[in-house]
Amino acid sequence: MHKPDLCVAKNREKVKINYVNLDLDIKPVFKGKKYFLRTYGCQMNVHDSEEIRYYLEQLGYSHSDVLEDADIVVLNTCAIRENAKDKVFGYLGRCKHLKKTKKDLIICLCGCLTEQPSEIEAIMNKHKYIDIVIGTHNLSDLPKLIVDANGKQNIEVYSNSDKVTENIKYSRDSKISAWINIQLGCDKFCTYCIVPYTRGRERSRKMENILKEVQELKNAGYKEITLLGQNVNAYGKDLDLGYDFATLLEETAKIGIPRIRFVTSHPWNFTDKMIDVIAKYPNIMPYVHLPIQSGSDAILKKMNRRYTVEEYKQLFDTIKEKVPGVSITTDIIVGFPNETKDDFERTLDIVNYCKFDGAFTFIFSPRVGTAAALMEDKITLEEKEERLHILNELVNKYSLENNKKYEGKVVEVLVTGPSDKGEDKVCGYTDTMKLVNIIGSKDLIGKIVKVKITEAKSFSLDGGVVSD
Repeated sequence: MHKPDLCVAKNREKVKINYVNLDLDIKPVFKGKKYFLRTYGCQMNVHDSEEIRYYLEQLGYSHSDVLEDADIVVLNTCAIRENAKDKVFGYLGRCKHLKKTKKDLIICLCGCLTEQPSEIEAIMNKHKYIDIVIGTHNLSDLPKLIVDANGKQNIEVYSNSDKVTENIKYSRDSKISAWINIQLGCDKFCTYCIVPYTRGRERSRKMENILKEVQELKNAGYKEITLLGQNVNAYGKDLDLGYDFATLLEETAKIGIPRIRFVTSHPWNFTDKMIDVIAKYPNIMPYVHLPIQSGSDAILKKMNRRYTVEEYKQLFDTIKEKVPGVSITTDIIVGFPNETKDDFERTLDIVNYCKFDGAFTFIFSPRVGTAAALMEDKITLEEKEERLHILNELVNKYSLENNKKYEGKVVEVLVTGPSDKGEDKVCGYTDTMKLVNIIGSKDLIGKIVKVKITEAKSFSLDGGVVSD
């Protein structure tokens, strides 16, 4: 049994990366059995689930959307906010009930939640019916743990975060768009964020391996890739090999895959060189997710965000100036410990200044092990909820205004699947990451089509296909 140590991530020395080339021989010993996989959290968790799904299917399991039909249940967890943890443990109650009638059911817990020592203890003490607990750094051990499952709880969570695994195989959610990990972990140590403790220090994959993966996806017919990392624009800084994220972005663009995206960026690492590369290549989408978190310099300092509001505004303006038609979205936290009314007003000011295309907004959620969790906080929940409501009203106002600019225009949309707005509709995204519901048949899925926008809403656009 291996258990994580939060102190590992607090060593801020540069990590000496251990590159591992994965070569697993997985036997299909569970043919005829079914798996149920539920994912919580960010894009990294979604991509991790594609790796987990590959292992399960290589073992012989087939997928089921029905929990009660499963022979193995895997919950891939998130630790960013308290409500994500609550949802996981709420769902575990259903799994416990199911195991009373299916004695051979295997229950597996993985993801960021498992990397927190306090949560591991809770799992061991309160949820003894869970068979496997596995961390974020050793997912490739999952096939062996499943084969060896014998009714005794097996916990394999490694806090060693110096590893980068290459040659990982995935059972991808889509045949159209694909995630590509380029960088793992984070060194920023924002005071509210648990990521450096659950995902470890920043480690970059080697560029030749990433480009090989991009080429393979292009050859397989993928129309879009998203370069993925906890802090993508810190890519390469730990390698000392003479290249950075701008270099990788440019080399990726040259391969010629139709659409390239990336998430998530930290403003502190966003360079002019990056902006110039985005502007230069038409297959790098004019969409940037650029978290501000707060519009108050005092709060940004408490958050350890490493930039001021003025510096953020300068970066925002430069991106807007150099990348034609760019769409910029953001993240904002309200109710950070002892955020004053003036601090909150400054956040509204930055929203009014930037007029973001969209924002993910959250009430501050203290995470055990982070500096912010120890900060005194006298703001009531009612006040935080009121601030969130005011902020969302303003964000939605600008989202609608920005979307209204598309009415009557013809835009290119990558159609990704059926729409939930009607049987006669499909949906997809513009280059600026606007969701479009399109009147059209399902044979449009996987194609980039020209669409005339007929109506704009706060969170989506409506339109119809037009001929050339």
